[in-house]
Amino acid sequence: MVKRTGLVPVNAAGENYLSTIIPENTHRQILKNCTDVPEESPSFPLPLNRVGISGKTVWVSLADNKGGRIPFSATILVNLDANRRGIHMSRIEQAISSLHDKEFTSLPEYGKLLADLVLKTQNAQCLSLELTGHLPNIQQAPVSRLNSIDTVEVCFKLIFEKSMARQTSRTQVGAGVHHLTACPCTLAYNEVLFNRFNDPWPQSTHSQRSKTRLLVSPPDDGQLPAYQDLIDILARVLHISRDLLKRPDETELVLKAHRAPQFAEDSVREVARAAGEKFKNILPPETLIQVHSLSLESIHIHDVECSLDTTLGDILATLHSTRQE
Repeated sequence: MVKRTGLVPVNAAGENYLSTIIPENTHRQILKNCTDVPEESPSFPLPLNRVGISGKTVWVSLADNKGGRIPFSATILVNLDANRRGIHMSRIEQAISSLHDKEFTSLPEYGKLLADLVLKTQNAQCLSLELTGHLPNIQQAPVSRLNSIDTVEVCFKLIFEKSMARQTSRTQVGAGVHHLTACPCTLAYNEVLFNRFNDPWPQSTHSQRSKTRLLVSPPDDGQLPAYQDLIDILARVLHISRDLLKRPDETELVLKAHRAPQFAEDSVREVARAAGEKFKNILPPETLIQVHSLSLESIHIHDVECSLDTTLGDILATLHSTRQE
């Protein structure tokens, strides 16, 4: 057990646990003369596409977050030339440590600076950096007006590649939410079964908790949308779940989900439509749009997944064609 005596941390034996067994000067001399193993030639000289660290928690101080630093899970990978045996792992950790006490306006600002530091310390030509975590999302219940303190999943990804001819960089931001879906099939069947087409209230159907993510990647490391823009798009077309709901609030959410039932396929397409309407005059048509939805089925043992990989231009073309019909 470590305790503190004055300003000096000591162990249970009363020894300063920061002191070294071998004199520090000796360590410095050895470092100057010993072999730098990562820079040795490997026994089998094949270049490696990706090597680095994953499962690393980085703590980021964001200016608009009053709660202090936010943890994000980081995966940081670089390429390794055929003539080098390994990467310098500790230098990645040093890059992370150097940013710990700095404040950033956004997660992408942090991610871009970290990527730049890693590239410089590793002498690499390619890098893949991914940060995933959660941000607070305060939602007001429709009837009780109580604030539910919820979370949204956010991510930032950067891919950098450099060759003799050119260098390319692509960034991506994403947000994911939990939401409620009601099955249109069972609802339509029950409307016929019970002959209640004229009843303004929806028939019964099964519902499930779903999770949908929207990811946006402009070309050439272009302008990135704010996370709040992504959250607003998701909230516009999905029945967003909340942790704090009183009974009248629950009733309103369930009724809305049943009045506008959605397959996983509907969720993905409607998010894409909303993204097109939001970004049509903001982002270039080449912007990559990805939507992924996972439905945790209630009456089935299996779950349902649906994904879309497209461009903003394709979404806008579909918007245009449907408005002309």
